[in-house]
Amino acid sequence: MERRAHYDSIMDRSKRITWQDDCYVDLQSVSSRVSALTEADDAGWVHKHEQQLQRFVTGRFLEEMLTHLRKADLLSAAEEARIKGAGQLQSQVNVLTATVSSTDSDGSNALRSFIQNSDCEEAQLILKHDLIVSEHKEALLQRYDLHKDKDPMGCSKLNISSRTLLLVDGLSDLQQKEHDLMQVGATRGARRSHLRQLDLDKLLEPLTRVSLPPRVSLTVGVTGIGKTSCVRHFIRQWGQGSICSDVSFVLPFTFCELNSLEKVSAERLVKLAFPHLTDVSLVLSTSCRTLLILDGLDEFRFTLNFSDAASCTDPKKEVSIDDLLTNIIRGNLLPDVAVWVTSRPRVASLIPGGLVDRVTEIPGFSPEDIQTFLQHHFSGKDFASTILTHLESNKILMVMCYVPSICWIVADTLMYIMQSGLQENLPRTCTELYAYFCSMKAELGEPRGREPVKMEQQHGGHRKLLGNLGRLAFYGLIKHKYTFSEQDLRVYGVDLLLTQTSLGVGVLVREESLIYTTYRFTHLSLQEFLAATFYHMSSKRAIFDLFSESTMSWPKIGFQNHFRNALQHSQQAENGHLDVFVRFLTGLLSPAALKPLAGLLAFGKEDGTQKGWAAGFVQGLLDSGGPVVSLRAVNLAYCLQELQHTELLRSVEEDLRLGGLAGKLSRAHCVVLGYLLHVSPECSQEINLSASLSYSNVKCLLPQLLYCTNLRLEGNRFKDDVMELLGSLLSAKDCHIQKMSLAENAISNKGAKALSRALLVNRTLTSLDLRNNNIGSKGARFLGEALKMNQVLVSINFQNNSIEEEGARALAEVLQCNRKLDSLNLQKNSIGADGAKRIAEALKANRTLTNLILCSNQLGDKGTVALAEALTVNHTLLALHLQSNSISNRGMTALTKALRLNRGLVSLNLRENSIGVEGAKNMAHALRENSSLQNLDLTANLLHDDGVQAIAGAIKVNHGLTALHLQWNFIKSSATKALAHALLSNTTLQLLDLQENSAGNEGVIFLAEALKTNASLRTLCLQGASVGTSGAVAMAQALTVNQCLQTLDLRGNAVGMQGAKALANALKHNRSLKSLNLQENSLGMDGAIFIATALKGNHQLTYINLQGNGVGESGAKVISDAIRANAPGCVVDI
Repeated sequence: MERRAHYDSIMDRSKRITWQDDCYVDLQSVSSRVSALTEADDAGWVHKHEQQLQRFVTGRFLEEMLTHLRKADLLSAAEEARIKGAGQLQSQVNVLTATVSSTDSDGSNALRSFIQNSDCEEAQLILKHDLIVSEHKEALLQRYDLHKDKDPMGCSKLNISSRTLLLVDGLSDLQQKEHDLMQVGATRGARRSHLRQLDLDKLLEPLTRVSLPPRVSLTVGVTGIGKTSCVRHFIRQWGQGSICSDVSFVLPFTFCELNSLEKVSAERLVKLAFPHLTDVSLVLSTSCRTLLILDGLDEFRFTLNFSDAASCTDPKKEVSIDDLLTNIIRGNLLPDVAVWVTSRPRVASLIPGGLVDRVTEIPGFSPEDIQTFLQHHFSGKDFASTILTHLESNKILMVMCYVPSICWIVADTLMYIMQSGLQENLPRTCTELYAYFCSMKAELGEPRGREPVKMEQQHGGHRKLLGNLGRLAFYGLIKHKYTFSEQDLRVYGVDLLLTQTSLGVGVLVREESLIYTTYRFTHLSLQEFLAATFYHMSSKRAIFDLFSESTMSWPKIGFQNHFRNALQHSQQAENGHLDVFVRFLTGLLSPAALKPLAGLLAFGKEDGTQKGWAAGFVQGLLDSGGPVVSLRAVNLAYCLQELQHTELLRSVEEDLRLGGLAGKLSRAHCVVLGYLLHVSPECSQEINLSASLSYSNVKCLLPQLLYCTNLRLEGNRFKDDVMELLGSLLSAKDCHIQKMSLAENAISNKGAKALSRALLVNRTLTSLDLRNNNIGSKGARFLGEALKMNQVLVSINFQNNSIEEEGARALAEVLQCNRKLDSLNLQKNSIGADGAKRIAEALKANRTLTNLILCSNQLGDKGTVALAEALTVNHTLLALHLQSNSISNRGMTALTKALRLNRGLVSLNLRENSIGVEGAKNMAHALRENSSLQNLDLTANLLHDDGVQAIAGAIKVNHGLTALHLQWNFIKSSATKALAHALLSNTTLQLLDLQENSAGNEGVIFLAEALKTNASLRTLCLQGASVGTSGAVAMAQALTVNQCLQTLDLRGNAVGMQGAKALANALKHNRSLKSLNLQENSLGMDGAIFIATALKGNHQLTYINLQGNGVGESGAKVISDAIRANAPGCVVDI
């Protein structure tokens, strides 16, 4: 009955309304269902907007919401108290949303209604933020996806997303003062090793847990390095939600488009550029994290004046565009908006350093990147390898390729030349390269077989376009103007229709935005090239100074006068902005550069006289100038290279390679050396100026030495005045030097003091060699104080500097606090036992030093005992050198006890001490327990047979030792036999040195027998070991079986002809031996011929020494020729 009643109640028509015939709507059920849906909707709305509530609710707005809920009796006093007592604001918001969601729908409904009806900024952000952000991201992605395939960094194999910025401490002098390509040349695009890398997704994050995010970030890079590509990639990544998810809005502007504005407010600027952002006040509100990107400061037509700009704090107030940007960067305007500025370095330096929170630099292509890019660019692998080989042989082109945009130009141009079948005409200079580039762009799109008349018309159009673009380029260059409006193009006669041809599109880039349309050359270097073509053509007919566009000047008639004038302007320009222009201007005098431009530009005929005159004029300028070689002077050497007048360049390079610069370093030579440091990777990696320089030479070269990696200045008799110069070099922010050798000079404590001052600030030098100077204990103290602070230097060599015990004490203090020093050489410094004790005490605390050289220091047993004690607790030292320190049995006893406990030492040098037989027996006991020691040198220690037999017994069970040196120890056949037996079971020893002992034939026969079984020994040294014919025959038999031995040294024995014959037969079968030394073995002519003939077979020999075997000069030639014929890969000394 109950079910029936329930059914009747459902079907009660009085409770239903008619709905199309027999369809009904239940009023009661609809009401309850709508109520349930509304309740769920309100709760769902709160949950959906929970993240926005946490992010945008302020303390004031939270108070307003709580007051509203209390007045509506939807929140109790206890609940309000619990919310306010939740701690931080975000936690309070969490408790509020949980509270209203857990009660009935009235609380959620009231909260929703309150927010929807509120006009305050917080409410509008909660309601609209996600929708506005989504629309903005979509608009930016549509805009910036258009450029995706045009970026030079767009090679997929280069993986731009993994490329990093470099975090720099301000801008160097080079960056602030020099032309972009001169910067690239000086540094070769190399990354400074000490700089920290910063991923793009960390651009706006704090560097440490206690630091704040940067408000103003500045990213610098030379033109074409990829600043705009980096910005576009960042925007795409942000728009896709991959990076900086806490940033609500990214507002990118280019200075090109800002050039068109005069007066504007901050809000109107955003509306102009992003019309889809209807509520700009929300975008710029303090509650949103907004990033304003200002790309390309160097292209701004105004100069930002941070000292006199009128202050503005109102985002609605209209001010001049330069004042607006100045106030934004200063933080007067939009102080809560993060700002990211990109610029070429020289212009970026105009922003006061105090306003910039973070400076980053975009690195160029590495050599590996260039190779990857070329392989990606060329479909045929042969093309890529041919081009790479060509670039490596023409160093200036390779240096230019460190800039991605130029690398793109190079790849495009060289591919065009290769595909045209003109491989023999591959350009060797930048001028030739750009000439072919213009020729390529002019030819693209022209159908082959066109009628001659139409072809002439086409060439006429090209000539007109290039001529007018050249004029635009030249006068833009001297005015530092690199972007142009349509009006600018018209003023210089550029036909806008012609800019749409293949040539126009190839050399001129048109960029459009919602604000403005602008033009720029494909790369600054192309503007400079076209400027040079204009100047070259115009100078033949111009009668006034071409650098004075709108003013009268003294008459200048003839090309030579105008050429002199151009070089004079270039040399006088402080920032070098005309450097590349004059390189191209000089290069255009080469017939090879003019050939591709025939038909495109009316140069007229060149008979070569101007080229010869220009070469003489430029070379004459090399010898003039001030006492210091500036980059302006180095640019003259670049000009000679473009002119292909390279006699002086090649001469200096050859003298440098052969070490023949002594006495030849005129100013011109110093200029060329500066040039070689730019373009030659070999010179930049290591330049050897040993025994070549004087004080005046160093002073002359000083600015150019900054960019070396490894600088060798040995044997120059430098005194302390030169150290003052080198100290200033190492103190410079531009310094790239990582290794410097000042060995064998005349440096005293005053020079050491100058170096110590530099080490306090230097951040690149990792290795300093001061051996064979005279810095003394006082100099060691100066350097020690610096090393306590310096955390870059990892290796320093004080060998033979008379630092004595006092200097050792100063360096011991360094070892107690320095956490970077890895290698310390104190050889031959008379530090004595007391100095050794100081060092040993420091080693107990030090955990970074791995290599310590204390040879020839009169340590004695006392000093050795102290060091042994340190080794019981120090397990990080890997190599200890104690040669020639009068160590006897007592010191050896302490040292071997330490070795039983030590598990870190890998190499121990005890040459030329007096450890004797007992010391050897102690070492044998240690070797039975120690498995970490790998290299043990016991040369000249009076071990005799008994001592060596004890060591041989230990080798049988030792599994760590790989090299054992036992020269000059009076070893006879019995001890040699013991070593041979040890080799039968030892599987780790790779080098055994028995030179200058008396092993004799008997001992060598035992060794040979062991070699038939042993599979680990790689090097066996038996020089002067009394080996005769029978010993050599036994060794030969072993070589027919052994396939592991790689080096066999039999110098100074008596192998004789029969021994040589046996060894020759063995070489025909052996496949492992690479080096064989038979010097001074009485082989005679026949024996040498046996060896030479054997090399015709299948062997692995790469070196053989047959000197001193009585073959005579003519015989030596015959045998040498035979070996070279039979084994061209084998080096022979005879």
